[in-house]
Amino acid sequence: MDKNRRKFVKATGQTVLGLGISGMFTIPMIGCNSKPKNNEENSDRDEVISETDLFFRISLAQWSLHRQLRANEIDNLDFAGIAKNKFDIHAVEYVNQFFPDKANDTAYLTEMNTRADDNGVKNVLIMIDNEGNLAELEDEKRNQAVENHYKWVEAAKFLGCHAIRVNARSSAGTADEVMQSAIEGLGKLTEYGSRNGIEVIVENHGGYSSNGQWLSSVISQVNSNMCGTLPDFGNFCIERGKDDEGKPICVNEYDRYQGTRELMPYAKGVSAKSYSFTENGDESNMDYRKLLKIVKDAGFTGHIGIEFEGEGDSYEGIQATKDLLIKVGGELS
Repeated sequence: MDKNRRKFVKATGQTVLGLGISGMFTIPMIGCNSKPKNNEENSDRDEVISETDLFFRISLAQWSLHRQLRANEIDNLDFAGIAKNKFDIHAVEYVNQFFPDKANDTAYLTEMNTRADDNGVKNVLIMIDNEGNLAELEDEKRNQAVENHYKWVEAAKFLGCHAIRVNARSSAGTADEVMQSAIEGLGKLTEYGSRNGIEVIVENHGGYSSNGQWLSSVISQVNSNMCGTLPDFGNFCIERGKDDEGKPICVNEYDRYQGTRELMPYAKGVSAKSYSFTENGDESNMDYRKLLKIVKDAGFTGHIGIEFEGEGDSYEGIQATKDLLIKVGGELS
């Protein structure tokens, strides 16, 4: 098998991946001035596409390895080195769940910076969870959640990140009620972020926030260039339920292509969610060509973060997602 060609089967327990060169993917380029390979199997014309040829940059979201982190197979401090040495990825997105008590620990954050610098890795953002709901209807609860996020703004600044990713959630309320509370909560947090040079970006992450029109309206009304979105290709489930066997399913899903199109005007990052792959390396559940075309048409040139969430091998899933981004990105660039 050509070392620059990879085939993938769906990410199940029997997933098999071919060997690939990290950061490269070979695609046929008809009519290009490239030399044919000197063997019978690959007599067609090929051009090697690298990450530097893309209209975007690639980062690795720490959630891709959440199983390994929770099982203590790897440590948060290992993450930057893993991104560089296993995947040749030079930018990372942290998740505060994996160092929840370290926001104010400058010695620990200094070590995170050292690990990143030693590997030539850029710290892009921190994804924040479990600090309260920024769109709670009750003023006291909402304001406390906002203040809980302040320490992560400061941590992000210390790490050299450009943003923190937050959620626009409430424990109760109608869409209109939660929208007004989200505008207030995000507005207050954005003011603090602005003073520290840190952007506040909101992911479509369940509930009302997975409605692209709702979330884009919230960001529009916050009306700050320091508050934006992090469109996630996979998180457009508004309401979850269970099937006849009791397994969780999405019972109300927003159109991912429409939602991505609505969120991209405010995007300060993009999340390339992936679950499983076809034999030719495409994502089984969504059309990456259509999604990346929407991203490109919006004029986005920032980081697209790999977030593998399938049941198969996490390391293989990350590599498969990177290869797909480079393949499709190369076609569009």
